[in-house]
Amino acid sequence: MTRQRFTRAGKRQWAGLGLLALPTVLLGLDVTVLYLVAPSMAADLSPSAAQMLWIMDAYGFLVAGFLVTMGTLGDRIGRRRLLEIGMIAFAAASVFAAFAPTAELLILARALLGVAGATLMPSTLSLISNMFPDARQRAVAIGVWATMFALGMAAGPIVGGALVDSLWWGAPFLTAVPVALAVLAGARALLPEYADPSAGRLDLISVGLSLAAILPVVYAVKHVASDGPGGLTLVCAVAGVLAGIVFVRRQRRLSDPLLDVTLFGNRAFTVALGVLLIGLAGVGGSMYLVTQYLQLVEGLTPFEAGLWMGPPALAMFAAAVGAPLVARRLRPGSVMGAALGVSLVGYALLATVGFDDKVPVVVGFAFVYLGLGALAALGTDMVVGSVPTARSGSAASMSETVQELGIAVGVALLGSLTTAVYRTRVTVPEGLTSEASGHLTDSLNATVTIAESFPPATVKAAQQAFTGGLNVASLVAGVAIAAATVLCLGMLRHVPALGEANRDPDV
Repeated sequence: MTRQRFTRAGKRQWAGLGLLALPTVLLGLDVTVLYLVAPSMAADLSPSAAQMLWIMDAYGFLVAGFLVTMGTLGDRIGRRRLLEIGMIAFAAASVFAAFAPTAELLILARALLGVAGATLMPSTLSLISNMFPDARQRAVAIGVWATMFALGMAAGPIVGGALVDSLWWGAPFLTAVPVALAVLAGARALLPEYADPSAGRLDLISVGLSLAAILPVVYAVKHVASDGPGGLTLVCAVAGVLAGIVFVRRQRRLSDPLLDVTLFGNRAFTVALGVLLIGLAGVGGSMYLVTQYLQLVEGLTPFEAGLWMGPPALAMFAAAVGAPLVARRLRPGSVMGAALGVSLVGYALLATVGFDDKVPVVVGFAFVYLGLGALAALGTDMVVGSVPTARSGSAASMSETVQELGIAVGVALLGSLTTAVYRTRVTVPEGLTSEASGHLTDSLNATVTIAESFPPATVKAAQQAFTGGLNVASLVAGVAIAAATVLCLGMLRHVPALGEANRDPDV
């Protein structure tokens, strides 16, 4: 092995990273702030149940669907240029959402936010690969980038709560405006421009096929979480898979494909994506259940729950910054495997907590988040760093798509499992109306909305049934994370320590 020599980043690049952190925090905040905005927004706009579902999901669908396209587009037109266009579009769509007078227009605004958000994720990550050519510095920078998204998610209920309480439900969307102004003001001075000079025109047929492959699969996964498996879920999943097969075949024939599928021949690239998928599924499902536990079992407000999520976010930050430093001496696969092994302590805690165990739940999730910090920093760096600079936008989009899909899969599978356990353990006392019985057997969330209709003992029993579902789901997630740990230790052991050149051509 020999040490790689690259120009080390200076003050301008680190200042540029600080600028890139702003849209990253904004994207994280946008994920969670809507959960706090929903009640007052629903009271104002009176959306139907179907409209409410689309208000919540339109953003995620379009982000996932357009990530591959936008990552490749950035390679063609310039990554900084794509970031600037995306920031303008995101701010405009946010203002549209804040002042949307009807549910239909809010759905449209959320869809536009999703398309704009898909430009920001891969452009920020691929710019980092340009700004930090030194592998050691790049891994630390990616760790900071990944943590900013998590901090934004944790800050969503806190910022949203303060703005909704003092202004109105649309105010949290307007936080995008000052962020966009700051990014646009500093982009030309702090961020480099890069476009692949050999890239050809964007293949619109491939864009359509990528949407046809991703959107039905994401819809199917989310549909399982809300309504359980069914015929529509199967149809969407099969349609997405078939479109994906056609997409891959077309990419193999094109001289300048939308997605270079030959990247999957790189073992580090493919295994790192697989580990990210499993890891994000565990974290996404656990976060969904932990936030529900804090609010529905412990009775915390969204603002208070957000404050309790602060310590796990700090644990992720420490791991995301510390793991790349450790990986300068140890192989990244070993560091990732060790961090995921430590996170198993968190899944074990979540698998054993009971009623009124707020502190153990938060401590357990802190261990889970610690594993995510190392995984997000080193796994993402492995994906982006294993391809030529000209393809880093495409690689970044794949990393983001896999992580979006992982979170959706985690929420769907672990959420559905928790609901199934809840329904088998909850008991319906005599004397309840059919409506109250339906709420009680549906979910804890439905039960809490009409808690005054039940005796206190019934509500407590429902909370204990949900906690039992959390236990089972955490156990299953822990098994999956254990498998990912073995995968890291066994399949990524050939990847050298950061800054060391590996002679293995498969790296």
